[in-house]
Amino acid sequence: MASGLRVSELDKRYGSLAALSGVSLTVREGEVLGLIGPNGAGKTTLFECVAGVLPADRGTVMVNGRPVPALGRGAHLFYMPDGIAPWPSQTAGWILDFAIGFFGGDPARRTAVVDRLQIAPLLGRRLGHLSKGERKRVLLAVAMLTPQPLLMADEPFDGLDLKQSREAAAALRDHAAGGRTVFLSIHQIGDAMRTCDRFVLLSGGRVCGEGTAGELAALARSRGAAPDGFEEVVLALT
Repeated sequence: MASGLRVSELDKRYGSLAALSGVSLTVREGEVLGLIGPNGAGKTTLFECVAGVLPADRGTVMVNGRPVPALGRGAHLFYMPDGIAPWPSQTAGWILDFAIGFFGGDPARRTAVVDRLQIAPLLGRRLGHLSKGERKRVLLAVAMLTPQPLLMADEPFDGLDLKQSREAAAALRDHAAGGRTVFLSIHQIGDAMRTCDRFVLLSGGRVCGEGTAGELAALARSRGAAPDGFEEVVLALT
């Protein structure tokens, strides 16, 4: 099953508010793509519409060149929202085992993922009793143990300290190198630069640029900006 994905002309409105307007982007097979934008840009709305959690008003989501309706996207992608605490009364170890069984993941990979995200000391603790950063690492493990070709995660580094963010970024890059396509919504530019191959910039519900850091810098210069570093590129384009 191919893991590349194409979003075309996606719209989402809330009354008079256009949350997404004509959003088009491509997630290439085997890459780590980062979605970047200011607060209120529409990043979470876009992820929810692509995942089929939220109905879009217009637009198409295609996998391997074929449109996939919202109800069919779960076969192609796994979406990990931000700020959730599923099964708070269950232990982290139970949650990993349940996710593997429910989604059809490979139990042989459990130990490697646990070790990579350094969550072994958390396995016997209830999810609802974990800190934000601890819970985030457990849920990243859940996402990495699911079998769908495309993994989407909203703010995967939120709650992690610098060392944990770097380790999680390396884990996600290795995960993609092992054959998974990864699409991340990231707030911090440093985390995005450490993790992603290419970027989509979103502002006001519209795509402002898509490409590598170098390609986006060239786009900013073509519009008269003189950016010094990727943060300045993002500011110039959004």
